[in-house]
Amino acid sequence: MMYGIINGVNNVFALLYLIILVRILISWIPNLDREKQPWITIIIIADAYLRIFRRFIPPIGGIDFSPIIALIVLQVIQGLINAVLGAL
Repeated sequence: MMYGIINGVNNVFALLYLIILVRILISWIPNLDREKQPWITIIIIADAYLRIFRRFIPPIGGIDFSPIIALIVLQVIQGLINAVLGAL
Protein backbone atom coordinates (compact mmCIF):
# COMPACT_ATOMS: atom_id res chain seq x y z
CA MET A 1 0.00 0.00 0.00
CA MET A 2 2.70 2.51 1.01
CA TYR A 3 4.74 1.61 -2.08
CA GLY A 4 1.79 2.63 -4.25
CA ILE A 5 1.50 5.99 -2.50
CA ILE A 6 5.23 6.65 -2.81
CA ASN A 7 5.11 5.65 -6.46
CA GLY A 8 2.17 8.00 -7.05
CA VAL A 9 3.96 10.89 -5.35
CA ASN A 10 7.07 10.23 -7.44
CA ASN A 11 4.96 10.19 -10.61
CA VAL A 12 3.49 13.60 -9.74
CA PHE A 13 6.98 15.02 -9.18
CA ALA A 14 8.20 13.47 -12.46
CA LEU A 15 5.33 15.19 -14.26
CA LEU A 16 6.25 18.52 -12.65
CA TYR A 17 9.90 18.07 -13.68
CA LEU A 18 8.80 17.38 -17.24
CA ILE A 19 6.48 20.40 -17.34
CA ILE A 20 9.26 22.71 -16.10
CA LEU A 21 11.79 21.29 -18.59
CA VAL A 22 9.35 21.71 -21.47
CA ARG A 23 8.69 25.28 -20.28
CA ILE A 24 12.42 25.97 -20.46
CA LEU A 25 12.57 24.58 -23.99
CA ILE A 26 9.53 26.63 -25.03
CA SER A 27 11.34 29.81 -24.00
CA TRP A 28 14.17 28.97 -26.42
CA ILE A 29 11.91 28.66 -29.47
CA PRO A 30 11.10 32.21 -30.64
CA ASN A 31 8.64 31.35 -33.44
CA LEU A 32 6.43 29.07 -31.35
CA ASP A 33 2.86 30.29 -30.88
CA ARG A 34 2.70 30.16 -27.09
CA GLU A 35 -1.02 31.02 -27.04
CA LYS A 36 -2.05 27.63 -28.44
CA GLN A 37 -2.56 24.31 -26.70
CA PRO A 38 -0.71 22.49 -25.20
CA TRP A 39 1.88 25.25 -24.78
CA ILE A 40 -0.34 27.68 -22.90
CA THR A 41 -1.28 25.00 -20.35
CA ILE A 42 2.37 24.10 -19.79
CA ILE A 43 3.31 27.77 -19.42
CA ILE A 44 0.49 28.45 -16.93
CA ILE A 45 1.36 25.44 -14.75
CA ALA A 46 5.13 25.97 -14.82
CA ASP A 47 5.03 29.73 -14.37
CA ALA A 48 2.75 29.42 -11.33
CA TYR A 49 5.59 27.54 -9.59
CA LEU A 50 8.50 29.43 -11.18
CA ARG A 51 7.02 32.82 -10.24
CA ILE A 52 7.83 32.05 -6.59
CA PHE A 53 11.54 31.92 -7.42
CA ARG A 54 11.54 34.72 -9.98
CA ARG A 55 10.56 37.14 -7.20
CA PHE A 56 13.83 36.42 -5.37
CA ILE A 57 16.22 35.48 -8.19
CA PRO A 58 16.58 38.18 -10.84
CA PRO A 59 17.91 37.31 -14.30
CA ILE A 60 21.68 37.61 -14.50
CA GLY A 61 22.94 38.82 -17.85
CA GLY A 62 19.52 38.15 -19.37
CA ILE A 63 19.57 34.50 -18.24
CA ASP A 64 16.83 33.28 -15.90
CA PHE A 65 18.32 30.90 -13.32
CA SER A 66 15.08 30.47 -11.39
CA PRO A 67 14.16 27.15 -13.10
CA ILE A 68 17.40 25.60 -11.87
CA ILE A 69 16.70 26.60 -8.27
CA ALA A 70 13.05 25.58 -8.67
CA LEU A 71 14.06 22.08 -9.84
CA ILE A 72 16.51 21.71 -6.95
CA VAL A 73 13.85 22.75 -4.42
CA LEU A 74 11.39 20.33 -6.05
CA GLN A 75 13.92 17.51 -5.62
CA VAL A 76 14.45 18.40 -1.96
CA ILE A 77 10.69 18.44 -1.33
CA GLN A 78 10.32 15.10 -3.10
CA GLY A 79 13.10 13.61 -0.98
CA LEU A 80 11.50 14.88 2.22
CA ILE A 81 8.09 13.51 1.29
CA ASN A 82 9.58 10.16 0.32
CA ALA A 83 11.51 10.01 3.62
CA VAL A 84 8.36 10.74 5.63
CA LEU A 85 6.26 8.24 3.68
CA GLY A 86 9.04 5.64 3.85
CA ALA A 87 9.21 5.98 7.63
CA LEU A 88 5.50 5.19 8.02
